[in-house]
Amino acid sequence: MRHEQRNKPRRAFLKKVTLALLLKLGLALTATSMSLAATGDPEKEDLKFGFIKLTDMAPLAIAYEKGYFEDEGLYVTLEAQANWKVLLDGVIDGQLDGAHMLAGQPLAATIGFGTKAHIVTPFSMDLNGNGITVSNEIWKQMKPNIPKMEDGRPVHPIKADYLKPVVEKYKSEGKPFKMGMVFPVSTHNYELRYWLAAGGIHPGYYAPHKGDIAGTIDADALLSVTPPPQMPATLEAGTIYGYCVGEPWNQQAVFKGIGVPVITDYEIWKDNPEKVFGMTKEFTEKYPNTTVRVVKALLRAAQWLDANDNANRPEAVKYLSQPNYVGADYEVIANSMTGTFEYEKGDKRKVPDFNVFFRYFATYPYYSDAVWYLTQMRRWGQISEPKSDDWYFETAKKVYRPDIYAIAAKELIAEGKMTAAEFPEFAKEDGYRDPQTEFIDGVTFDGTKPNAYLKSFPIGLKGEDKI
Repeated sequence: MRHEQRNKPRRAFLKKVTLALLLKLGLALTATSMSLAATGDPEKEDLKFGFIKLTDMAPLAIAYEKGYFEDEGLYVTLEAQANWKVLLDGVIDGQLDGAHMLAGQPLAATIGFGTKAHIVTPFSMDLNGNGITVSNEIWKQMKPNIPKMEDGRPVHPIKADYLKPVVEKYKSEGKPFKMGMVFPVSTHNYELRYWLAAGGIHPGYYAPHKGDIAGTIDADALLSVTPPPQMPATLEAGTIYGYCVGEPWNQQAVFKGIGVPVITDYEIWKDNPEKVFGMTKEFTEKYPNTTVRVVKALLRAAQWLDANDNANRPEAVKYLSQPNYVGADYEVIANSMTGTFEYEKGDKRKVPDFNVFFRYFATYPYYSDAVWYLTQMRRWGQISEPKSDDWYFETAKKVYRPDIYAIAAKELIAEGKMTAAEFPEFAKEDGYRDPQTEFIDGVTFDGTKPNAYLKSFPIGLKGEDKI
């Protein structure tokens, strides 16, 4: 691993001197210097990026460890953050130049839910990667409700329908049914709500216009925020009965024997977009060359992570298990990163796409992905007022930046590092995926029809509804 962070300014200076000498001597330019010439030198070379200790920060770790940032003339420090709010605040106030973010964070900040700031994303970091875990006691109560078993194992997906009698029992006894998610605008919050609502369990509404940001109005299950690394301990303490989180914190519950992951987000919404790389709009405008180079490095890292049917994943797990990255045991991280997922103890199944970093155009910042997150904000009251379809489209374009992505991708193709087949056909791409059908409730999502999509749900705000 490269630990010489404090020497980066000196290395940047030496690199400049070396290139100048090569030019003066008339020597052939190196591949790196050719790359520098193609876009122009980075306006800012020394950068600090934030992340949360989750396996889906992997593109940042790999871009650093494999030297992809340095290939672009960038000298990067990666710094773990205490929680998602601290991370977002760090990007907004300039302490961080960019960060591994929840897909909902740039959107929420830009529309002013929570902190107001114009955050953009030119790069989607991954697909899938989350799970929902319940305590051993809740699983014991759920299991008799599962209608079909094979060889003593439950047939998946495990629906929230099987949890509903448990929640109703708690309510009848006057006990709140408490679950955890990582942040109000996190994928985890929306996936947990989606799963619960699909099973007839109301996860509650927000009413920010009334000063209510708890998200528990009319709730059958009460959802609260817990930072990802603290999820297993909070479950073990009995403070919550289940949670939705990214890896390795579902598998950690299995290894500790304190809980059972019942479903992955792959089973809730196949190949759902997860994290993004977020930067302020101001940064991308002030440092356009730097921004493109960051995306180039991340693209190479994502490609490496999925190359040859995940053949590089064991090496990636070695990096991620280090305390400066995720810091969980190798075996815990490998349980999901290498194409398997363990549900109930001993029930390990193949899930080759549990983590996807590059294939299926995972890195492309689709407008339709942004639209989905905005529909869920509206569905649960974080967006208090009705919005037109055009509002959804315009907001998506303010935040998701496929134009920056395309510059980076085309440059990598020109350099021979990647091929055109690995990317969408840019000349024809409109930023909207084909309608997606593989949701646990069977509802189809068409990103070009956000209000029609909202009307398809029996639970949730739609049309002119207000709290």
